[in-house]
Amino acid sequence: MDGEELTEQETALYDRQIRVWGADAQRRLSKSHILVCGLKGTVAEFCKNIVLAGVGSVTLVDDRVVTDESLPANFLILPHENHYNGKTLAEVCCDSLKEFNPMVDVAVETGDISTFGVEFFEKFDAVIISCCSLGKKKLINQKCRKLSKRVAFYTVECRGSCGEMFVDLQDYKYSKKKLEETIECQIEYPSFEEAISVPWRALPRRVSKLYFAMRVIEQFEDVEGRNPGETSIADRLGVLKLRKELCETNSLDESQIPDALLERLLTDTREFPPVCAIIGGILGQEVIKAISGKGDPLKNFFFFDAMDGKGLIEDISGPSTRS
Repeated sequence: MDGEELTEQETALYDRQIRVWGADAQRRLSKSHILVCGLKGTVAEFCKNIVLAGVGSVTLVDDRVVTDESLPANFLILPHENHYNGKTLAEVCCDSLKEFNPMVDVAVETGDISTFGVEFFEKFDAVIISCCSLGKKKLINQKCRKLSKRVAFYTVECRGSCGEMFVDLQDYKYSKKKLEETIECQIEYPSFEEAISVPWRALPRRVSKLYFAMRVIEQFEDVEGRNPGETSIADRLGVLKLRKELCETNSLDESQIPDALLERLLTDTREFPPVCAIIGGILGQEVIKAISGKGDPLKNFFFFDAMDGKGLIEDISGPSTRS
């Protein structure tokens, strides 16, 4: 990303942004390459934000065919168009995103992202995945970490009125301003697998209940061989049984994972558009910070629940990577 200056056209188009975060940050954005897998509402919001911000390219991966169920939260799929004729989510979203900013190269990659070799990920600066199984999240994160260059990794999920985002920037260095002085900072991040493997009893007492609830649902789907969101209230007893087992193993009181919260996550499997906008906006902001190297990045989980309107940042790390 280094060594290339902004063109006159880029400077004119991104003038307001350059005034906010500087020409160097915009240059880094304009030369960056983003990989996105799983195109539901939250990720659509994110893609819109980074395309408007002026990244160099966005590559979309989602071979699922567009259906009526794809429409409610994903504004990149225009509801009045009825001629998709078997087009995939990636193809339709690609067409829409190109209209937001013709200076950004938006492309489609087909195939199962979990089968892509490690070298495939080397051409990207950030990888964002959604709608992926627990095993796939771990695998893709591991592949990003095997590269000689640092590739930022993010997972994001939205279930009804709740949402979660995970960030792995590995060994990340950045600068920030304090008064008139620029300070160089460094943060070490755990991988996704390392983070969720931290024993619950080792976590601070006031960790978000949503963190625990998402892990229960995630593991239930993994054990049952389900795709994310393929749950219903009919799974309640199985989920409560798993909660009991996990709480006993981790010496955690079951009251930390309320029945009502689990039931909401089981039944509200569709995304809630206002929550998509909030989480997609924050995800876009975090990716921009990671690429530009400006501003304090989030470490390493973010949770939002529309029921109380609160967004919480939780550092779920082992002793060696805890801030």
